[in-house]
Amino acid sequence: MTNIIDIRQPIAKEFEQFKTLFAQCLQSDINVLQEIYEHILANNGKQIRPTLTLLSAKLCGNITEKTYDAAVVFELLHTASLLHDDVIDDTLQRRSKKSVNAQWTNKLAILSGDYMLSTAMRRLTKMRNLHIQNIVCDLVSKLSKGEILEINYGDSMWITEKHYFNIIRHKTASLFSACTEAGAISVGATGVQTKALRLFGEEMGICFQMQDDIFDYSDSEQLGKPTMNDIRDKKVTLPLIIALKRADKKDAAALKLRIENEPLTWELENDIKNFVMRYDGIGYAQQRINEHKKIAKILLTEFHPITPAYESLLQLLDYTTQRSF
Repeated sequence: MTNIIDIRQPIAKEFEQFKTLFAQCLQSDINVLQEIYEHILANNGKQIRPTLTLLSAKLCGNITEKTYDAAVVFELLHTASLLHDDVIDDTLQRRSKKSVNAQWTNKLAILSGDYMLSTAMRRLTKMRNLHIQNIVCDLVSKLSKGEILEINYGDSMWITEKHYFNIIRHKTASLFSACTEAGAISVGATGVQTKALRLFGEEMGICFQMQDDIFDYSDSEQLGKPTMNDIRDKKVTLPLIIALKRADKKDAAALKLRIENEPLTWELENDIKNFVMRYDGIGYAQQRINEHKKIAKILLTEFHPITPAYESLLQLLDYTTQRSF
């Protein structure tokens, strides 16, 4: 599989510029906040979202200052949301390192995330592009709504497949979609091109989240982060939703009762994983990934001729659905 560095080849110089601008945003004269920022920069992951923004812009024209600003804003929003999510989910490890809330405190994690959001808003105002500003405002609303829906959908953890997709469209796909749409707008893409990229980003985001939910049933040492976190937080994702739907009603009811009333011991965790495997919940989730991936590829056929940026977007789609962590 192509690695993320190869995927970025058409925007290699532009991505280095993005990294410089992003690092400049994570500077503070408050010692503890600077320590947190340095911790984040040292463990900032693959940075798929700014890559999407830059590639989408490159596909439609020449990258501009607005493109860089949009990429920085989205990465600030994403990073802030991770800080908040780790507090909400009581996550103590991220990318094989201590999470900010584990290294410092929940309060500092939340407040540093809030400060990052304010930095993003200042940069957004500087852009003076109403269309992109509206995209970002709509995005923040969708991200919050997605988290709220996930926590309290119908006052029950036992959601349907329809509810599941509603959640992930808000909490994950909306950010991918905003990145591709804003990237297109930042270089003056046509309305047709902008719509195609917006929908492409949404389909990729759906695929990304389903793959992430499959990982929750994997080996935690391989992933570099705890697994079964969703069940631990009384959240049910697609592999288990489908396994429960396919299972004998008595078996499904018995497992539901255990999840609701028992602590998540190694034994219960193993039983849940075996249950999902027995009814091929992983296989079904993979099938749905392939369906949305096919739609995403069709959306990109709007762009001709095929360019390196076009090929990299397809490779990034494959990367997000075939990555091992």
